[in-house]
Amino acid sequence: MPSCSLLILAGGRGQRMGGRDKGLIDWQGEPLVAHVHRVVRPLSDDLVISCNRNQDAYRAYADQLVGDAEVDFPGPLAGVIAGLKVARHEWVVLLACDAPLVDRTLIQDLLQVAVAGDTAAMVRQGGYWQPMFSVLPRRVLPVLEQAWAEGERSLQKALLRDKVQALECTEGDRRLSNFNSPTLLQG
Repeated sequence: MPSCSLLILAGGRGQRMGGRDKGLIDWQGEPLVAHVHRVVRPLSDDLVISCNRNQDAYRAYADQLVGDAEVDFPGPLAGVIAGLKVARHEWVVLLACDAPLVDRTLIQDLLQVAVAGDTAAMVRQGGYWQPMFSVLPRRVLPVLEQAWAEGERSLQKALLRDKVQALECTEGDRRLSNFNSPTLLQG
């Protein structure tokens, strides 16, 4: 597996969680981000968390913290741009803080697809792209910055401006579960 940086996005407003910081919400006795951290920490010496609040709480899980360049939670694309700017390795694994069931096999498969195609790789599930499970080459940063400058705010649309390889996953793949509402945390 090539050297990679890890970028965990935890910079959202948490609207579906009543404004609570999703990465710090408890699930099975730990914050959601701790579950993701435990899986990915052995994979890299460069773990970046994009967070716009609660930096002291996230510091324990990261080598570097970044925030969005703009205020008022502009969305995941802003977090990805900030993270790519500081990533130390050419390949960057992108994950959401609220995906505690992700595993190393999925990450390694994404990396393999990206490196083999020398391009970004993203999970596609049931015909739908899942940009919060991606591997990006740092060189995609100018493409994303250009998309942002043109008013694009969708991470998926910005990533699809460049070549992207798909890692196909089944619709019932629990590793891709995002715990982004209080109801999902009960499962």
